[in-house]
Amino acid sequence: MPLIELDRSAARAGFHRVPFAMRHALADHDLFTLPRLVELAKSMPGDRIEYNSGKLEPGVRPEDVPGIAMPAEDVIRRIESADAWLVIKGVEHDPAYRLLLHDFLTEVSNAAGPDAARFEDLRGFVFVSSAGSVTPFHFDAEENILVQIRGDKYVHIFDNGDRRLVAEESLELSPASHRNQPYRADFEHRAEVFSLIPGDAVHIPYLWPHWVHTGTSWSVSMAMTWKTPAVRRLNKVRLINGTLRRYGLPQASPGTRRSAIAPRSPCMTSPALRWSRCAAPRHCAAACAA
Repeated sequence: MPLIELDRSAARAGFHRVPFAMRHALADHDLFTLPRLVELAKSMPGDRIEYNSGKLEPGVRPEDVPGIAMPAEDVIRRIESADAWLVIKGVEHDPAYRLLLHDFLTEVSNAAGPDAARFEDLRGFVFVSSAGSVTPFHFDAEENILVQIRGDKYVHIFDNGDRRLVAEESLELSPASHRNQPYRADFEHRAEVFSLIPGDAVHIPYLWPHWVHTGTSWSVSMAMTWKTPAVRRLNKVRLINGTLRRYGLPQASPGTRRSAIAPRSPCMTSPALRWSRCAAPRHCAAACAA
C-alpha cells in the first residue's frame, strides 16, 4: 500500500520550491501510539527531547518560554491535559522509525521525478502537543514534510523571499542562534495556512518561515526532513557567513555579489595570507581552504 497520495505533476513542479499539501497512510500506524512514543522517549538521550509549555505566542522570545516540571515520558502520558509541547528529535536512530522514514521519503523522492535533486541526510522529529499549543515562528535549514497523525493542526507558512519577515542576517546559521524569530501580527496576511487532520501532510521548503498551532484536540505529528546537495552547500555558506559576521566581517547573502565598497573578508585574500590574517581560522576553515 502506498504511503503517500499526491498529484505528481503538482509535486514535480513544487518540490523544493513552494509549499503544497498531500495525503498519507500513517494515521493509524503503531509507531505513533502514546505507549510506543513513551517507549521511544525513554530510549533517547536527554538532548534529543525538548519540551515546554504549549501556551505560547507565535513571536515569543526563547528566554520567555515556560518549562514543565515533569519527565518527558509523563508529558507524553498526560498530553491531553498537560498544556505541553514536546518533540523527540533524531528518531531515525531507532530502527523502526528509520525504516519508516526511509520508505516514506523514497516514495516522496520518486514522486518528485527523475530530475529532482537527491534526498540526503534523512531525519525524523515526532511532535506530541496538547490542544491549543503553539510552535513559534521559525524556519528550518532543510526540506520538510510535516505529517499529521492524530488531532488537528494549522500550519502558517510564509514566502521565504520576503525579507520584511526574516532578514538575511537572521538566515545565517550559528550554533549559538535560536530557531525562533521575531513575529508581528501584521505578518499574518502574508501567510498561507494549511489545515491538517489525520492523513494530511504539507511540504515546507527550505528556509520558508512558519508557525504552527494545534486545534481543539491533542496532536501527534512527524516532520520528515532531508537535504539536497544544494541545501548542504547553502548551509555551509550560511554557517561561514554567520561566523564571520560575529568577527565583524559581514558577507553578501548566498547567490549575490558583494558591492565594490563592502569590506572583504581577510579569508578571501591571496593564499599566502589566508591563514595568517583570518580572524576565525578554526570556524571558517572550509572557506579559507577553498
